[in-house]
Amino acid sequence: MTKAPITLTDAAFERVKTLLAERGKPSFGIRISIRTKGCSGLSYSLEYADDKDPLDEMMEIKGVTILIDPKAILFILGTEMDYVEEKMQSGFVFQNPNAKGHCGCGKSFHV
Repeated sequence: MTKAPITLTDAAFERVKTLLAERGKPSFGIRISIRTKGCSGLSYSLEYADDKDPLDEMMEIKGVTILIDPKAILFILGTEMDYVEEKMQSGFVFQNPNAKGHCGCGKSFHV
């Protein structure tokens, strides 16, 4: 058995599950990708997936489908996705062992 390219904490899984249930229309799952953006160059992107692209890496976690854009695989191998709720903000947080640095605002990274 091969190791999953990304893992989700229980909090991240529950939040993804809630978002999919509240979307208002059926979804295939969520897609994780990397975009060129921000001070450091790369940023994580999450979006609803209505279907699977033939080249997507697909993971099934407790009945939820996670798709990973093929261009993102090498950037996120070994990453843990978490969901954090704090007093002033909430959102998904990525712990990426491949990241060599982050911008000051925490919105982007570089490898």
